[in-house]
Amino acid sequence: MSEAAPAAAGKVYEFTTESGADTVEVGQNLAALLAPPQLLILRGDLGAGKTTLVKGIAQALEAAEAGEVTSPTFTLLHEYEGVQDGRPVKLYHLDVYRLEGERQLETLGIDDLLTPDALVLVEWGEKFKSILKAASGEIFIVAQGGDRRHITVTLKG
Repeated sequence: MSEAAPAAAGKVYEFTTESGADTVEVGQNLAALLAPPQLLILRGDLGAGKTTLVKGIAQALEAAEAGEVTSPTFTLLHEYEGVQDGRPVKLYHLDVYRLEGERQLETLGIDDLLTPDALVLVEWGEKFKSILKAASGEIFIVAQGGDRRHITVTLKG
């Protein structure tokens, strides 16, 4: 696993992983960079490793073990409770791939999830203008063959 330094002009972090375990480790490291309230879009093709990355974030927040974190493809939303810097934190993991419009999205109540103690991670959030507008950053994962991944994290100021 390798990491590039943050870009001078903003908060951009880049990682290259060689295995699923590396991707989990990057998620663990990312948890320290995230501060509630925050909504991040998780971008990447099917199978890119978005849920694997969330496993690491959940572990670092003591919200769940890696094996307990699964894709919310059919349930749309998974909620975990953890701790960050000694304070309670809620981790919401959403997958909006199957939703077809803003009206369906509204039924999830994403605005209600974004409380002062919440980290909201939304797979396929780039499909919706309302999520793009509310997002405080994105995590973009690109599969590079085999288990190799390139992960770019962009956090708005």
